[in-house]
Amino acid sequence: MSRSATIPETIPESGANLGRTGGRSGSFLGFPLEGFGFLTSLLLALSSGFFTFFLVTALSIFGLLVWNQMLHHRVNYADSYLFFGLPAAIAVWTVALGVFGTLWIRAKIHAR
Repeated sequence: MSRSATIPETIPESGANLGRTGGRSGSFLGFPLEGFGFLTSLLLALSSGFFTFFLVTALSIFGLLVWNQMLHHRVNYADSYLFFGLPAAIAVWTVALGVFGTLWIRAKIHAR
């Protein structure tokens, strides 16, 4: 018995890899760029803004810690929420709502 007889000649694509358009659907970092409903789009936009808010706030608190300790300044740590975390979250919310809103509207138009 030869070894090549047990190996299939073609490897079928799994259903998980195929999109609605026969494998042509775009993706970005593994996330599909189509097929989002309204609530999914809204949830993704809001969660990306909250993640950005907490990440930027944490990094700015550590930055202010270094700034205050090494340069002997007296900057309030609560400023990191207002001047760093909130503007970053608003910027990400604006971009994410635009992107996911556009994807949702495009899906609604192409569904007809």
